[in-house]
Amino acid sequence: MIAPMRLIVILIIVLATAVWAGAAVLGLTACGNWGSNGGAGRETVVASFYPLAYAAEQIGGSRVDVENLTPPGAEPHDLEVSPQDVAAIREADLVLLLGRGFQPQLEDAAGTGANVLRLLDTPGLGLHANNDPHVWLDPLRYAKIVARIGQALRAPAAAERLIERLRSLDAEYRRGLTNCRRDEIVTSHEAFAYLAERYGLHQVAITGLSPEAEPDPGKLADVVNLVRAHGVTTIYFETLVSPRIAETVARETGSKTAVLDPIEGLTEDERAHGDDYFSLMRRNLAALEAGLGCS
Repeated sequence: MIAPMRLIVILIIVLATAVWAGAAVLGLTACGNWGSNGGAGRETVVASFYPLAYAAEQIGGSRVDVENLTPPGAEPHDLEVSPQDVAAIREADLVLLLGRGFQPQLEDAAGTGANVLRLLDTPGLGLHANNDPHVWLDPLRYAKIVARIGQALRAPAAAERLIERLRSLDAEYRRGLTNCRRDEIVTSHEAFAYLAERYGLHQVAITGLSPEAEPDPGKLADVVNLVRAHGVTTIYFETLVSPRIAETVARETGSKTAVLDPIEGLTEDERAHGDDYFSLMRRNLAALEAGLGCS
């Protein structure tokens, strides 16, 4: 039997295909070449969530129309595909997915066409054995993804400019996290292993890779004991899910809480203030410097 979730995706794809086919009939005069779907001849790029959309926007500039399928303030792990999403994927010149089950419904809908990039398959990322997807939080791993998007958009020079900014960000992190009294990052969500690995830190996650998972009572007790034993002063939580678990550990240990953003998406407030990947990464750096006692 077909699993219920897979059946839902199949039904949505069928419905979206019908909608798309009708639109195609109305648009027979449109050219079918690359870039024909965007406004004024621009290439259309569909990205599954914010880090991929941001890279495409920065690289493509005015040459591309980029649609981020994860709405502002939404948790991308939980995204459910809609008929409109499927239609957008089918009409796009380029589809950017993280892949490997990060957003399974979108991955099923996108299929394996030549215009679909699954960016966790980028060579040289050094993925962890647990299939942790959060590579964009390491600026140098993110740079490899940026380079691949640049190739797909035929804009290597623009990609290299963004990569240079990422190298500068990496240098800021190295300077800021070189001399710290503590190296334990206690987080509510296991999202910072690549960042921790890059800068010689140790991630202690209360829950696993799913940000909404409930912690095992034994794991929670272990984290509380570690916080007390190592003099950890800050328990980090993220912006798109409840801080309840971090607040529980902080209350038990007399620690404080602070935001460490996995940058899976922007909130409405962050969009209104003009925040982007770099401003949030620098905010994360400041939070780490304060929480780890860096000088």
